[in-house]
Amino acid sequence: MRANELKRGNVVEHDGRVWQIREIDKSVPTARGGNTTYRITLYSIPGAQKLDLSLRADDELREVDLSRRQASYSYRDEVGYVFMDDEDYSQYLLGAELLGDAVDYITDGLTGCHVQLIEGEPVGLQLPASVELEVVETAPELKGGTATKRPKPARLSTGLEIMVPEYIASGERILVNTVSGEFAGRA
Repeated sequence: MRANELKRGNVVEHDGRVWQIREIDKSVPTARGGNTTYRITLYSIPGAQKLDLSLRADDELREVDLSRRQASYSYRDEVGYVFMDDEDYSQYLLGAELLGDAVDYITDGLTGCHVQLIEGEPVGLQLPASVELEVVETAPELKGGTATKRPKPARLSTGLEIMVPEYIASGERILVNTVSGEFAGRA
């Protein structure tokens, strides 16, 4: 696939590794037909390491077939996290190193996940946009806390620590955005 045909979300191979394209910036240097340059931001699959790459319009990258299967979290064992396919009930084992920060959002009964597969092998996990977690520890609610915007730290059931509004108390269930890691509302 040539650089001028690439789109956000494509999965390609570069230097023997698999990468997903997150951003493409097209740069035309002059009006006299200079070579168009594409600055591409890639993230490795698995691992989510960032790579910035500059390519000319005729440079080529090999597209990799990445499939996604909807799955639900099943259980954790000594090797990793097991997700069960929602359609055919096959199981995918994903190690903690493969999941990275996603482990902070995985709870019993988590649904709406997508396991990413290359040639049938699990290589990554896409979480739902938000997950429901319990606040385990936070400072007590302050009078008038609903009228202020000051946040306070809270530790959640998975060990994740985020900032929550003052009116949130220990024991409450909240929604957490899995992209930004921020408070998204009460559950």
